[in-house]
Amino acid sequence: MSKDLKIDNKDKINSDDTIKDTADEENAVNESDSIEEDDNNSKDKAQDSDDVKDEKKSVKKSKKEKKKKDKESKETNQEERKPEDVNIVKDLLWLIVYIGMVILICFLIIKFVGCRSRVDGSSMRPTLEDGDNLWVDKLSYTFGDPKRFDIIIFNPNGNEDITYVKRIIGLPGETVAMDMDGLIYINGVLLNENYALDEPFLRTNLGILSAGNEIVLGEDEYFVLGDNRNNSMDSRRSDPGNVKREYIVGKVVLRIYPFSKFGFLD
Repeated sequence: MSKDLKIDNKDKINSDDTIKDTADEENAVNESDSIEEDDNNSKDKAQDSDDVKDEKKSVKKSKKEKKKKDKESKETNQEERKPEDVNIVKDLLWLIVYIGMVILICFLIIKFVGCRSRVDGSSMRPTLEDGDNLWVDKLSYTFGDPKRFDIIIFNPNGNEDITYVKRIIGLPGETVAMDMDGLIYINGVLLNENYALDEPFLRTNLGILSAGNEIVLGEDEYFVLGDNRNNSMDSRRSDPGNVKREYIVGKVVLRIYPFSKFGFLD
């Protein structure tokens, strides 16, 4: 009886130990689960933290990219505008240069090449009429001398405010004379005028050539007459008198108006 009881107590002790071991195992498992849960929570938190960091980095990167794109876009716009501004300035400079060149060319043409002149009066009838517009060639006399029968414009006595248009009859160094019929003699020889002058234009007032007077031209002087010999202030008068070479502006070569009479002049 006693032996059996002892065995039972031992079984009880074993049973208590088993229970204790079981409890310890459960506690260990719980602790393990708790530790694992804590580890998982830590991992989750770390993951969340990493996600937040990644998101911040992504936002920061996105801002940088946006800022970079804005800067590039601004630079592109500036580069696009800059050529336009340069082109405007360049075009303006070219326009100024072009206008300057046009003015310079016009000045050179008027000064050395030619100019327009208008007939005022009837002293050159029938060749030229009052109001005719003429083109005057200056270049010819730059490289050569005036010739007999050239129609010229000149400034009487060097007065640049007045311009006369006449025909050259006598050349430098020649002796000029006229008779009552209007016939001209150069160095005593009758001059054959190669243009048509009929009455009433040919009859003439001799002026300073009257009473058999002759005019001897200087080395730089020209004797000029209007084709309308009865109504012309020319070299037969003391004013304008003989025309010096330096007072001759140019040779009349073309009638440009009226258009019905447009053409070259002999």
